[in-house]
Amino acid sequence: MFVFVCAGCGAELTIPLSQVSLPVHARQQYGNGVQLPVLMETGTFAVDPDPWGGPWRLWDEIDPGEAEARGIYAPVHALSDSTIGASVIAPGDIRGTRLIPEKRGGACCGPDGADGPNMVCETCNLPVATRVDDCSLWQMVRLGSDVVHRVPAEGIHAAPLSWAELAETEEKTPPFEPIATWGGRLGPNHYWSWSPRWEAAAGQALVHLLIAAQGQPVKVPDGLTADVFQRALDGLLPADSLKRRAVLAGPGQPSPDTGIDILLVPVHPQTGRTWTPADPTAPAYLVPLPLGVWLWLVSPEWNLPVPASGRTAQNVLRDDPLPLLPNRLFRADRGTFQHTLVRQPAVRSPWLRTILANLTQSTSAGFF
Repeated sequence: MFVFVCAGCGAELTIPLSQVSLPVHARQQYGNGVQLPVLMETGTFAVDPDPWGGPWRLWDEIDPGEAEARGIYAPVHALSDSTIGASVIAPGDIRGTRLIPEKRGGACCGPDGADGPNMVCETCNLPVATRVDDCSLWQMVRLGSDVVHRVPAEGIHAAPLSWAELAETEEKTPPFEPIATWGGRLGPNHYWSWSPRWEAAAGQALVHLLIAAQGQPVKVPDGLTADVFQRALDGLLPADSLKRRAVLAGPGQPSPDTGIDILLVPVHPQTGRTWTPADPTAPAYLVPLPLGVWLWLVSPEWNLPVPASGRTAQNVLRDDPLPLLPNRLFRADRGTFQHTLVRQPAVRSPWLRTILANLTQSTSAGFF
């Protein structure tokens, strides 16, 4: 457990927090005018290895060697020059700070962090954090690594859970959920859609599936896994009767058959480490998936809500009639896909560069 303190005066700025892995959807921009929830669970923090917000430099102003040193292997529109290594927390876990109203960035419905730190320490007025709560962005507070220090906190220091413990305690992430939009005169609005978390997870995983494919077609398991990945794989990879096989693998699952090229495996939500098979003699490309998404894929739950008596509270999404399924095919998150792809050295290969260059056309085709 850690408490974050101001580097200028030493004032405590957070409650005690434990470190977890940064969610894959941290940088997702979803829809238009959508109210996304808080990114981090209360009592946790995650370190973001990439910068966020201004100042910015256009790609033409950056030497390719400098970009590669920063882990960028293909052109992007612009790169942030802010400090790396920010600690991301839930807004409710911040203490002893106040907002700078004029530092709203390009805000539509709230601050977006584009102008850099917009929160100062109440004790010494040092800019220490960036509050993000604009529409279509996940709500968070980002503590600057150069202006905030973390110090050990008193309390229980528990070891990360084992894979077996996680499989029993971790909640599954449903593939569908109600999406909230800014309400009109009649109050909040909702629509039923694919989960933004699933779309971001698929955007990251699809990059690794393409790299593992090595330019050859790939077949994923039938069912929901195929609904999420197969259409994009078939559209982005060449057609051929011989396909590489990708299967789900992980804790509590049978060992994959010999000759499997690609394994869809979970990522530990606390350590960020990818699950690896116990048998190192069976090499396969490991495609990472958030544990909650992976758990649903290996053991889906389609149980309908249980009816309850009494009146429905105001502004509660009703379950009669039952929520409809999404009215469109699944699409991976374009921003997460691009953010992941340009950070993979394999993107130097011509065929992946072509996919990156044609991303706009791929979006039009409905893959993203």
